[in-house]
Amino acid sequence: MSQFHHTPVLPTELVAALQIKPQGCYLDCTVGGGGHSKLVLEQEDNIELVAIDQDAQAIAAAQANLRNYPVQFWQGNFADYQPLTKFDGIFADLGVSSAQLDLPERGFSFREPAPLDMRMDQSQPLTAAEIVNHWAEQDLVQLFFDWGEERFSRRIVRQILAQRPILTTTALAQAIAQAVPSSYRHGRIHPATRVFQALRIAVNQELSALEQLLGLAPQWLNPGGRLVIISFHSLEDRLVKHSFRQHPELGVITKKPIVAAELEIRQNPRSRSAKLRIAQKHSNYQHLSEQEIGLTHC
Repeated sequence: MSQFHHTPVLPTELVAALQIKPQGCYLDCTVGGGGHSKLVLEQEDNIELVAIDQDAQAIAAAQANLRNYPVQFWQGNFADYQPLTKFDGIFADLGVSSAQLDLPERGFSFREPAPLDMRMDQSQPLTAAEIVNHWAEQDLVQLFFDWGEERFSRRIVRQILAQRPILTTTALAQAIAQAVPSSYRHGRIHPATRVFQALRIAVNQELSALEQLLGLAPQWLNPGGRLVIISFHSLEDRLVKHSFRQHPELGVITKKPIVAAELEIRQNPRSRSAKLRIAQKHSNYQHLSEQEIGLTHC
């Protein structure tokens, strides 16, 4: 099995956004390999940090990476977390990590043949294979259209139904490619990308969990505390943007999302689609200037 490794996106921008202070208390809702958490812990003395992830492999990697720091770990979905303290900053790097994509056996990627899994929490029963092979036609069409924003969802589902059972990632990707027009097959992204996104969201209940987090996190913050979310597709970013604007306890710091600079994109292509938004729990707060945080906006 490949080693779990993850390069954090927008690292400088996230650290600046949190306004980390000595003896502060912070919550990493998606610790992954611990990259963002390590940067936070290095900023000031006596930082307290709670690290969450539902992926057991991620927790193990983070424990190794953060072994020299006093971190509390909690394995599970961040929507189910019940804190015992208030935080000066809460942050989350949403979506699938590069480490999960690089482990073929996890089934997140169609680069290599692998079981259709896609579970971040491998103890849960629902897999992508269950959805692909057993959900009704209209449910699949709606899933791919709503959560994959896939305009050829009906054609793709008809092809899937004709080829069931589909048991591997590459077999599903091939079925999708066969269903769409040839011009679509040679577009900027692989034609299976949106369907795989929709399946991953459904398997892991990502949007409902994010919605719960956005509703709960402001209650977990100290006055003046920051909530920083990095998202990777429009469905997530839209949820974050509207929740920040509508929540009565929050003030929006970023009118537009912060995106990666060209240098980071060249070094870490995954950062190309990352969008970082910041909100602050109501108290007297000031907007950071772009020079202070080194921002790049969409």
